[in-house]
Amino acid sequence: SRLSTILLLATTAVYASVTPAHESHTENKLPSNRWYHEDDHPVHALFKRGPVSDDWSAGFPPATADTTTLPKAWVDALNAAAAAGKIPDIPQSTSTNGLDPVYPSGYDPSSATVCSSTAKCVTPGDVWDAPPGVIALSFDDGPQPASDQLYQFLASHSEHVTHFFIGTNILLYPDQFKTAFETNQDDIAVHTWTHPYMTTKSNLEVVAEIGWTMELIHNSTGGRIPKYWRPPYGDSDMRVRAVAKEVFGLTTVIWNQDTDDWTLSEPVPLTTPEKIQQQMTQWLTGPKTPGLVILEHELSDLSVKSFIDAYPMMVSNGWTRLSLAQLDAGSVYQNAWNSTSQVIPAKVGDLAVKPPARASTTGAKPTATT
Repeated sequence: SRLSTILLLATTAVYASVTPAHESHTENKLPSNRWYHEDDHPVHALFKRGPVSDDWSAGFPPATADTTTLPKAWVDALNAAAAAGKIPDIPQSTSTNGLDPVYPSGYDPSSATVCSSTAKCVTPGDVWDAPPGVIALSFDDGPQPASDQLYQFLASHSEHVTHFFIGTNILLYPDQFKTAFETNQDDIAVHTWTHPYMTTKSNLEVVAEIGWTMELIHNSTGGRIPKYWRPPYGDSDMRVRAVAKEVFGLTTVIWNQDTDDWTLSEPVPLTTPEKIQQQMTQWLTGPKTPGLVILEHELSDLSVKSFIDAYPMMVSNGWTRLSLAQLDAGSVYQNAWNSTSQVIPAKVGDLAVKPPARASTTGAKPTATT
C-alpha cells in the first residue's frame, strides 16, 4: 500500500530528525454530551481518512518539509502578509554543530526588533507561564514508542495533556497518535515537520515546517486546525512567530522551566533522573506564582518516567493540572472547542474560522484536575 511505502521511506530517511538532539536553554474531563456530528454524517467526507488508511498520508513529504509543493493558499498568505509589512525583515540565523543560532552582526537577539526566545526575550502574546497555582501539562517530540507508557499513565489518572507532535513522527507512529487523540482525547498541537531551529529557516521553509504538520493533524483529527505551536528548541523570533501567526493563526508556546529530560537517553546525558527529581521537588514545593510550564518530552522511557515519578508531588502540593492548550479556557483548536466537540469545516490557513457557538447545555468549560 502507499502507506507502507511512505512509512518505509520515513523510517529510513527521517529517523535522525524524528529523534532530535536538543540544545539546553538556560481530572480534566471533557464535556460528555454528544452535540457534534456523528461519524456517518456527510461532513466527514470533507476530510481525508485518518490514520492508518492507505490514502491518509498521500501527498505529504516523507522526509523533508518540501517547499515546492506547498498549497498556493499558504504561499499567497505569506506573500500578502509580507507585502503588508506584517513579517519583520530579520535575517535568518545560523547554527553550527547544533549550537544555539547566531544572527549576523548588527542584530541583537535580545533586542525588541529580533526578540529571540532562545535569548529569553519574551513577546506579549506568547505563552511562557501558567496562571498562579496551575501546572500546564504538555509533552514534545511525540508520538514515539515511549509514548505508550505515558498514555497509559495519563488515562489511568484521568489526566489530559497537550502533545506538541512532530509531523514525520505522526507518519511513523500512527497507532500512538490514535491513542493520544482518539482514546485519551488529548489536545494536539504543532512541533514542526522535522524539528529544526526555526530561525535558521527562510519564510517559505517556516511555512512548510508548520503547514505540513498542521495539514496532517487536520486530516487525522476530523478536520481540526491546531491553535498552538511550540518551536523546536524554543527557537523563535519576531519573524518566525509572525509567519506562524499571520499565515496559520498560531500562538507560540515556550516554557519557564526545563529539566533537560531529552538528554537522558543520549550517550552523554546533561542530567540524571535524580537531578530531575531534585528540580521537580524545588519547583513543585516552591511558590505557585507564576504557574509552571515545564518542558517535558515523550522521547524515551526515561523521560516519561521522570514525569511519572514527579506526578505525586503535583497532586500532594495542590497544583491544578491542566492541559496547556486549555490555559485560557478557550478553544483548543481554531475550529473546535476540543478533541471530541463539533468541528466547523475549514482549511488550514483559514484565519476567519471560529469554533461553533457553545450550546447552553454543553457550554461548561473543561474542568482542571486538582
